[in-house]
Amino acid sequence: MTAGGPGRAEGGRDGRGGLWTALAGLTTRGRSFLAAGVAAAVCAYVLGQSDLLRVGLLLAVLPLVCAAVLYRTRYRVAGSRRLTPARVPAAGEARVHLCVENVSRLPTGLLMLQDRVPYVLGPRPRFVLDRVEAGGRREVSYRVRSDLRGRYPLGPLQLRLTDPFGLCELTRSFTAQDTLTVIPRVEPLPPVRLAGEATGYGEGRQRSLALAGEDDVIPRGYRYGDDLRRVHWRSTARYGELMVRREEQPQRARCTVLLDTRGTAYAGAGPDSAFEWAVSGAASVLVHMLERGFSVRLLTDTGSAVPGEGADGFAGASQESADAAGLLMDTLAVIDHSDGTGLSRAYDLLRGGNEGLLVAFFGDLDEEQAAIAAKMSRRGGGALAFVLDSGVWLREPTDVPGPSETAEERLRLLREAGWTAVGVARGAALEERWRHAEQLRSGLAPADGEGV
Repeated sequence: MTAGGPGRAEGGRDGRGGLWTALAGLTTRGRSFLAAGVAAAVCAYVLGQSDLLRVGLLLAVLPLVCAAVLYRTRYRVAGSRRLTPARVPAAGEARVHLCVENVSRLPTGLLMLQDRVPYVLGPRPRFVLDRVEAGGRREVSYRVRSDLRGRYPLGPLQLRLTDPFGLCELTRSFTAQDTLTVIPRVEPLPPVRLAGEATGYGEGRQRSLALAGEDDVIPRGYRYGDDLRRVHWRSTARYGELMVRREEQPQRARCTVLLDTRGTAYAGAGPDSAFEWAVSGAASVLVHMLERGFSVRLLTDTGSAVPGEGADGFAGASQESADAAGLLMDTLAVIDHSDGTGLSRAYDLLRGGNEGLLVAFFGDLDEEQAAIAAKMSRRGGGALAFVLDSGVWLREPTDVPGPSETAEERLRLLREAGWTAVGVARGAALEERWRHAEQLRSGLAPADGEGV
């Protein structure tokens, strides 16, 4: 069986090996028939009863005939699997469609289908098909769901063939597998104006400034499709051909999303942990920025980026933006805690450029790492930090929320360095924290007592 297409359960009929495989598939009923037939045949020979011998031969031959028939037909069934969709967000459902086709000239007996799925996706699905006529096909489906992101293999599909009498059953596994990718949850974010708007954040885009004077305009030759309103008549008269003003050359606004993956920076595990919130937040910001036409880049504390990412990141508002979003989501689907203990590698990559917006998701920051993070603040762009305090995330929901003194000190340090630093409480909505960041930048919300 091939992923997404038809395939057959094929194998070599190697004589004795295949025969022993078929005999090993005898059920308890089939073995009982065989034993009873042999016993009856022995008794008939000893007692000289020919009628009993015929009964014994019938009992012994029947399971052998069933095994032989199954052995000859077990390779004549084709199967396929189809995922819709193949990429789902955490806690989302995907449907798996299985198709079984009888490619032999004889109808099949009872068929039992079983697909192997990881435990995290749910129970192993099983289906029973009474009879598939020659050339016929049957389709069944089941749903899978996971609260944990990751890449999960589906398959191989197992096909169990049985005869009408239930005397023999053979199991054949197809070889191909499919992969279900569970990506982080993505929350829609509202367009807000954060620090760094002048350098390209927001509805506007960075553009090179047009030269001021009419005499400073550098024209170019007219091209088919140019707007005639941009014709520069003075240059046209000078060069003797139609000349037009050059368009302002746009520079795409940039955004870098920094995800702190240090294992020492987060406590707890599971879909509601602080680390999963940070991963989901990074995914939401990346998708939001791509939709607004930004060139986005994903960076971790180890300095690693997404394979295939260009020097300026992935461009948004283009035909490739959907592919870029898919690649980013696939990367975040399998991202895990790093063994690193510091943010120095990420700082080394960021200090070379101060353009665009920097959005960071930090875990616990000690004094040294907070100082490194403070130096990442952009001079020519905005810097927004979401800080997750493990002390808050490990509390029970019934406890009175409140940031620790250490967490408040880290937030103040980041703000003094130019960051728009926002604390994140357990179970907080990213959209609410996103709006709160705008209020902090605009001075509409106090820096203290923000309900970390």
